[in-house]
Amino acid sequence: MLTSALYYNMTMRDYTKSLETTASDPSVARESKYYLDNISKVKSIDDFVNNTRIFNYAMKAFGLSEMTYAKGMIRKVLEEGTSDSNSLANTLNDSRYKALAETFNFVATGTDTTNTTATGQSVVDKYVEMQLETNVGKNSTGAEKALYLKRVAPTITSPYSILADKTLLSIVQTAFSLPTSMSTLSIDVQAKMISAKLNVADLQDPTKLDKFINRFITMYDINNPDSGSTSATNALLVQSSGISSDLLLSLANLKLGGY
Repeated sequence: MLTSALYYNMTMRDYTKSLETTASDPSVARESKYYLDNISKVKSIDDFVNNTRIFNYAMKAFGLSEMTYAKGMIRKVLEEGTSDSNSLANTLNDSRYKALAETFNFVATGTDTTNTTATGQSVVDKYVEMQLETNVGKNSTGAEKALYLKRVAPTITSPYSILADKTLLSIVQTAFSLPTSMSTLSIDVQAKMISAKLNVADLQDPTKLDKFINRFITMYDINNPDSGSTSATNALLVQSSGISSDLLLSLANLKLGGY
């Protein structure tokens, strides 16, 4: 079985081609065509929320598939918009909701909202990205998470952004061997733990981001030897030697380049 690093690098080697292949999949192409053919008919928040096929498509495009059941909450996010700093979209510590509200900004642009590229092809592009990650995840959870981090890194502004996103939190915990039990601590203590390990501003630097992704992938494969061809030696080191994760990472990551 291939390692997460190999799956990730294979996908990123020709990312445009990977997206094209995903977009041409019959089920993806069918849903995308329906969305593009019908989104301009959506003229209000009610239209958007009540058209289940359109709604589910858009929610997946913004990484919110797990919240399709919460139509009441999403309606409130859209009704309050983003112009008020106290609106729900602005107070939630999760940038996905604000991005959704900014794109489907019926409050500001009314019936013209869905006559733009932002609510048309741009949403389709996001959907295809999300589907590509899902497809990769069927073979490698580690590679799926790495792709997710690569995509959302520009939206990470503080340790609290990481704590608000369970996937990002698991990535940071894996990369730096932070215990999952840290979630029982206060939010501010958790933020300090993350800041002690990671300069969040580094994620805005493409070179530093790639190094961090390499660190995460390496640690993921070490901690999940059954998910790829990570050597039994690494697994034994993890389980019995007491060697530090940073030293193990250095040994395993010689060819990848460490963070």
